[in-house]
Amino acid sequence: MTDPTAGEPQFEEGPRPTSPLPPSPVPRRWWRRWKLILTLVLLTPVLLVALYTVTALSWSYSEGQRAGYLQKFSKKGWLCKTWEGELALSTVPGVAPTMWNFTVRKESTARQINLALGRRVLLYYQEHRGVPTSCFGDTSYFVDSVKVVQ
Repeated sequence: MTDPTAGEPQFEEGPRPTSPLPPSPVPRRWWRRWKLILTLVLLTPVLLVALYTVTALSWSYSEGQRAGYLQKFSKKGWLCKTWEGELALSTVPGVAPTMWNFTVRKESTARQINLALGRRVLLYYQEHRGVPTSCFGDTSYFVDSVKVVQ
């Protein structure tokens, strides 16, 4: 009979060689960059809102002009001060006027409107829809320039 272990190498009885330390776990790369990941998670929504705000303020939905009597014009707001005004639109004398609220962003235009209070004026405006906060104005109508009619 043949020995079944004949083709295998024979080891001597004695101390066996010890195996090296078990392999260390693979280091987690994301853990090393947690500050970068946290910064991206926090800054991405802020940057998206800022981009949306810039787009809403630079892109005009409509442009036009309105004529009427300047009734009220004041600088309003707790934290963000904006110039807000009210224009009385009257189509026929003797009929109650419709009030139109507007916002002014430029100081030079605000000075011109302050000088024209109580007079009939023509206001040139742009409408910006979707502005996310009232910090830029209470209305979506932003007056660019003013012309005194009378």
